[in-house]
Amino acid sequence: QVQLVESGGGLVQTGGSLRLSCAASGSIFSINAMGWYRQAPGKQRELVAVITTGGSTRYADSVKGRFFISRDNAKKMVWLQLNSLKPEDTAVYYCNSAPQASFSWGQGTQVTVSS
Repeated sequence: QVQLVESGGGLVQTGGSLRLSCAASGSIFSINAMGWYRQAPGKQRELVAVITTGGSTRYADSVKGRFFISRDNAKKMVWLQLNSLKPEDTAVYYCNSAPQASFSWGQGTQVTVSS
């Protein structure tokens, strides 16, 4: 069973940057594509970035060119670099396998962007 712990969120102004981290436990981490999801208040959770085991990435249109996902299989870590943040990026961010979230959800990390 994979357990996920997200960290790195915070309060930033519009245009600011954050780097989110996801620490995973479990031996099957390295064979799964991983993704970052987010859930804003009153909205459904959405997948914003995916990285395959080989390092290929894809992004939701809303974050393309601003967010960058990376991973280290040996360290069982996934990161999300958030640049040029906008108020509409405010959400709780989670990592999980992608495009299907197969693992139990972690607690997430809150990102709040002030205007």
